[in-house]
Amino acid sequence: MSDSEIQQIQWTIHQTHPDLVQEVRAKLSEVVDPEIGMTIIQLGLIRNVEIEGGIGRVKMLLTTPFCPYGPALIEMTKAKAVEALNMPVNIEMSMDVWDFSMMEDPSALDWGMYA
Repeated sequence: MSDSEIQQIQWTIHQTHPDLVQEVRAKLSEVVDPEIGMTIIQLGLIRNVEIEGGIGRVKMLLTTPFCPYGPALIEMTKAKAVEALNMPVNIEMSMDVWDFSMMEDPSALDWGMYA
């Protein structure tokens, strides 16, 4: 899939700190959902990244509210965000319900799971 076909989610740092976007995306792409085998970036689980007062804030959601890997995914996300931003980071959980339309890569829907 070409980059032009990927529906990249626009975070607050795209406007405020565009020089950090690529590094943040790269580090967060190292976090893989072990059940699905895709990164949290591909799945669209990172809904926003912003910096306020020298502290990073990452808003994320999980594919299911009772994801058994949720706590581990949150901790890995925080660690990778700290590496990318080089500052303390708070993770805020979104109460939105995830669905496949939130994914950045539409070709990933070719799992045979959705009609």
